[in-house]
This record gives sequence, structure tokens and C-alpha cells, in this order.
Amino acid sequence: MTTVTDSGPVAEFRRLSDGDAEVQAHGAYFSCTYLIDMERHRFLVRMHRGRVEELVTDPEPLAGYDFAIRASAGTWAEFCTPVPKPMYHGIWAATFQRDMRLEGDLLVLMQNLRCLTRQLELLRVTGPLG
Repeated sequence: MTTVTDSGPVAEFRRLSDGDAEVQAHGAYFSCTYLIDMERHRFLVRMHRGRVEELVTDPEPLAGYDFAIRASAGTWAEFCTPVPKPMYHGIWAATFQRDMRLEGDLLVLMQNLRCLTRQLELLRVTGPLG
């Protein structure tokens, strides 16, 4: 079931992202759609010029996105702690040492890496979205 979520950690993530000075300073060209797969739930994030245009919980199976970041619920739980354990502290460490996977158009991911990294760091404030 697809839902646009306006409450809880999802709404807080959106609010923090749209109000984050670093994302806004670097985000003029941060326009893409990506999927965060947290095992139990998936989140489709549509970014436009550094702002969250839409954040959909459990999007339809054929919803389009540029790239996906997938990991188990346990990996996301560790990643989203205020001070993550070693090898959960970033997407590269979690990809090489844990079960995180980066899929899709990785060029788009790399073009937006600074803003994306900062956005994912905001999960340490909200906790896992799902």
C-alpha cells in the first residue's frame, strides 16, 4: 500500500532535511528520486533542488527511482543510532562490511553524494523511518 506520510519519523526526516543548512547550501542541483529499503518498509524520496518534494511509504512495485539503498532492518537500526558502531557509520562502510546494497544509477548517487550523505545522517536524529 502506498501512502504519503505526514507524521512520525518520516515527517520529522522531511522537516529536518528541508531545514538543514548543509543540504540547502549544497542542494541547488539535488534533484533525483531514490529508494530507501529498510526491509519492513520502503521509502521513496523525491528531491527537487534540495527539498523533499514527496516522501512515499511503501511505494507501488513499479514506482520509478534513480537508485536504491537497501539493507536489513538490523543494519538500519545500527546505522540510525546517534553514534553508530564501526562499519555502520556510513553507506560505504555498511556496503563493504555489512549487508547494505547500492543499486541503480550510481552516477546519480555520486553526483548527489554530499547532500545524500547529510540526509542519511539526519536518520541519526529521527531513527529508522519504518
